[in-house]
Amino acid sequence: MDARLLKCVRRRCNGQFVMRQHIARKRFGQHFLTDGGIIDAIVEAIDPRAGQAMVEIGPGLAALTQPLVERLGALTVIELDRDLAQQLRAHAHLSVLESDVLKVDFTQLAKAQNAIKVRVVGNLPYNISTPILFHLLNHVAVVQDQHFMLQKEVVDRMVARPATSAYGRLSVMLQWRYAMESVLFVPPESFAPPPRVDSAVVRMLPRNEPPSVNLPLLSELVQVAFSQRRKLLRHSLGRWLEAKNFSSSFDLQRRAEEVSVAEYVTLAQAILP
Repeated sequence: MDARLLKCVRRRCNGQFVMRQHIARKRFGQHFLTDGGIIDAIVEAIDPRAGQAMVEIGPGLAALTQPLVERLGALTVIELDRDLAQQLRAHAHLSVLESDVLKVDFTQLAKAQNAIKVRVVGNLPYNISTPILFHLLNHVAVVQDQHFMLQKEVVDRMVARPATSAYGRLSVMLQWRYAMESVLFVPPESFAPPPRVDSAVVRMLPRNEPPSVNLPLLSELVQVAFSQRRKLLRHSLGRWLEAKNFSSSFDLQRRAEEVSVAEYVTLAQAILP
């Protein structure tokens, strides 16, 4: 079969979620999960329970959608591809939102489902995965947890510890708000068409009592700090702090990757916006 032409990837769907042939569209970053063993492992990691409010981003050909809705009873999906959204609407127990996920108000979506918290899952388009993660950060108050398939390199950066090459802006901006772990490695051959990179599934649990911080200020601070990551912080963050007329005992004789998440947060808390 032509790798671009895909049928239903769940043989046990008994006709309920049979999807017509579909050409994977490069502009949407579509790579459809086809490995049944990987699908089962992801569902096990998510552990969906009946009655839980869940939102799936990018259901595609319903590889994850089928087993999720079997356990949940009902599921909301966000799909940008018009053709796929139309097919998904034909299936019972699915609420289909045809939209760019970056335009979706997850806070209002939770209210519409009469849910205090929603669980969010999905195989995210790798070309816009970071913007999606930051978009969801704005709605973290209504999120119970998140399980995402992402490029493995991105997941490595998300969970990286200080003083490692993967540790950077993404690490800091997510770790202050989430406890995260990489839970599953996924090779390229698990998809059709296969991506040119390895993938991984990450679990993201919002922290119950995160430190109070001005998020735009923290974001700017961290961006400046890592703008010249090979140089000492006095060359980047030091000048930024001087421009804000801020002085402290913060050690600028280090590189950005040597500073912990807690130290960045504490510094942001000390600066008047």
